[in-house]
Amino acid sequence: MDEKIQQEKKSPTAISVNNDDLSANEQYVTRVVEDKVNNIKKMNNIYGVGKVVSIKDYIIEVVGLESVSFNEVVNIDNKGIGYVVALKPNRVSIAVLKKTDNIKIGDSVYQTNDLLEGEFSYESFGRVIDMFGNDRLTNEKFSNTIKVPIEQENVPIMDRTSVNRPLETGIAGIDLIYPIGKGQRQLIIGDKKTGKTQICLDTIANQVNKNMVCIYVAIGKTKREVKEIYYDLIKKNAINYTIIVAAFYDDLPSALTLTPYYALGVANLYMKQRYDVLVVLDDLKKHADAYRQISLMSGKAPGRDAYPADIFYFHSRLLERGCQHKDGGSITILPVMETKSGDITDYISTNIISITDGQIVLSHDAFVKGEKPAINYGLSVSRLGGSVQTPEIRVLGAGIRQTLLSYLETRDVYELANEDDMSAELRTKLFEGREILNALQQYKYSPLTHEQIIAKFSTLIEQYRQKAASEDQKVVTTPIDNNQVPDQSATDTSEIL
Repeated sequence: MDEKIQQEKKSPTAISVNNDDLSANEQYVTRVVEDKVNNIKKMNNIYGVGKVVSIKDYIIEVVGLESVSFNEVVNIDNKGIGYVVALKPNRVSIAVLKKTDNIKIGDSVYQTNDLLEGEFSYESFGRVIDMFGNDRLTNEKFSNTIKVPIEQENVPIMDRTSVNRPLETGIAGIDLIYPIGKGQRQLIIGDKKTGKTQICLDTIANQVNKNMVCIYVAIGKTKREVKEIYYDLIKKNAINYTIIVAAFYDDLPSALTLTPYYALGVANLYMKQRYDVLVVLDDLKKHADAYRQISLMSGKAPGRDAYPADIFYFHSRLLERGCQHKDGGSITILPVMETKSGDITDYISTNIISITDGQIVLSHDAFVKGEKPAINYGLSVSRLGGSVQTPEIRVLGAGIRQTLLSYLETRDVYELANEDDMSAELRTKLFEGREILNALQQYKYSPLTHEQIIAKFSTLIEQYRQKAASEDQKVVTTPIDNNQVPDQSATDTSEIL
């Protein structure tokens, strides 16, 4: 864990007391009392009470809460807490976040006058946590938590600067051809079991000793999957600067939809302290499905594929939190998206593609062939490109990309053709492309530095140039020999005569 992070484990909330010798418990009580007194002075101590009139699984409808606001937290008869998701003429819809007992019709619902917030502890590094300030591995709550807003204004454009610093993933196919910059939002998209999560974990593991805060958000995954990721990061010494924020598959959909917003709130906290933050959202398809469930059950009109009309805004206001701040900090977001049968044109995929600054497309066919990482270099895009690369990587990557894409187009046509029937130029082209593709293959957790990438592919290009020069020499030499033959024949004829 970075020393700077360790030194900043203090809550930014100041306590207005004069006695510095108060214990932590006394300070907490003092703060609570002061908040209550201030609320009374501002007339914020008047709370509405409603009654539950309808229950649809985790969505309840309540009458009587006339002054409640959107996204306000409510207490459901001390049996659970929820937040307002829809305001209707004579009732409100409330999504239950967590409950300790069965909720019944007729239960009282109390306003809290508090907008929805999560809880976070600076001791969360190396832990699996949730938005309520709990350690999900030990099922214990952190004692020293601060409030993190779920909904907050994005960084204004005037406070943002251009994205021009490279995020080193350690994966040659990305750093060399489709680079990612600090402050960028790059989508990782592909079918199930094609290595999407592994690319993100490789990127996290490659941030050792780079003073970066990493937040991995598990949305709808099983506890076993999250534990495997946790132990992998421990083995790679990457857990000390990583926070795993989890909303498991058996958690309520309301918690699944809010967890990424909470994680970006935590990321914003560190960005303001001038840290570079990497946030992985794995994955947004499950996130969208959970929001669709809530929307349908709360009575919103369904649109395309039964998703609500505001699904684009639901994701755009989340991903817009990624940026390069003018003070030096940044939030880089790697959203993960699962597709079916390689279709990247479905509703949610196209929405997220239009929001992000590029996409790394993974191919199931390439994965089956053993090409790992299974990047589809023809469909992948980085809209920032060379602006986030060093000059050496930029020049080298441009040549490699052009040669590789030309090879991939040619391979699709001549994949089953007999090489003996091809021209020498075509055989050379296929050979060079095949060698580049082989050089781009990497095992998981085997990162390459930029210096290693430059050395490896510069040597490869130099070998091609030498071979091409040798082939050209042969081509030039052969016609000269043929021209000499007639001269010799003429000479021989004259001698015979």
